[in-house]
Amino acid sequence: MSDKTGVMVCGHGSRDTNAVREFESVAAGLRTRLPEYDVDYGFLEFATPIIRNGLDALRERGASTILAVPGMLFAAGHAKNDIPSVLNTYQAQHEGVEIRYGSELGIDPKMINAAGNRVEEALDAAGGVKRSDTLLVVVGRGASDPDANSNVAKITRMLWEGLGLGWGETAYSGVTFPLVEPALEQAVRLGFPRIVVFPYFLFTGILVERIYGYTDQVAARHPNVEFIKAGYLNDHPLVLDTFADRVRDIVSGDNAMNCQLCKYRAQVLGFETEVGLAQESHHHHVEGIGSGGHSHDHDHSHDHGHHPYPHADHPMGPNSMKKAPDSD
Repeated sequence: MSDKTGVMVCGHGSRDTNAVREFESVAAGLRTRLPEYDVDYGFLEFATPIIRNGLDALRERGASTILAVPGMLFAAGHAKNDIPSVLNTYQAQHEGVEIRYGSELGIDPKMINAAGNRVEEALDAAGGVKRSDTLLVVVGRGASDPDANSNVAKITRMLWEGLGLGWGETAYSGVTFPLVEPALEQAVRLGFPRIVVFPYFLFTGILVERIYGYTDQVAARHPNVEFIKAGYLNDHPLVLDTFADRVRDIVSGDNAMNCQLCKYRAQVLGFETEVGLAQESHHHHVEGIGSGGHSHDHDHSHDHGHHPYPHADHPMGPNSMKKAPDSD
């Protein structure tokens, strides 16, 4: 085996073929930005190639060192446990292969600017209303990890102040609260004539479509308020630049995740029992499902029933509307 170095972009996966194609564009963008490396990609679930297929391809093309980055905005269970478990297992099974894992995109000036561009594109297309009369609702994916959820709220604040908007609210597509529909209803009560809804997502999929769908429903109930749907991040050049930065961080040794508020490492309020949980993937049984392939033949049960709110019937909790699934 040669000393060739490869780059592996590890995604969540989606049954939506458009989302898969958009993720492929990340790998293409990295090949342009990092011509010195062989770049491949793979998914945890619902799409092919799965991660180990991408690792196989890099290894077969001579890569003995693989720089793996999570294709995710923030570090929650997928980036902290599922992907490392797959990578650790693969490295243990293939002598002579070293896999070095990078950090998530995270809170980064480039990401904030990319998000700001998407919101400004929507505002410029609509025109008319002053920014100070505009309320921004940023919608994150939602996770059972409060650290990841708090990062979405920080993005909201950075955009709200940076763009000079009148107010900002944060919502989530599932798992935690406030969920999209009740959050938009709450936003209407604040009295702003315009509300911009911005899905802080990398790619399209059923969750993004549901966010836009709930926006339409709430808008129909409040015709006196103008609702604008901003585009998600997709392959914004600054997003691709941030992915390239995360690869370079591995090489420079600046790739450590922030564990200060990680529920698996610290006594985070309300999540004390999760410190030190085993690092294992919960996606073996759905690898490749949804895109014409399924390459796992072991039975593996798991539970996605995380509810960090006190009760499922909390006014802003999962039973306040149909709860979006954990994955798309």
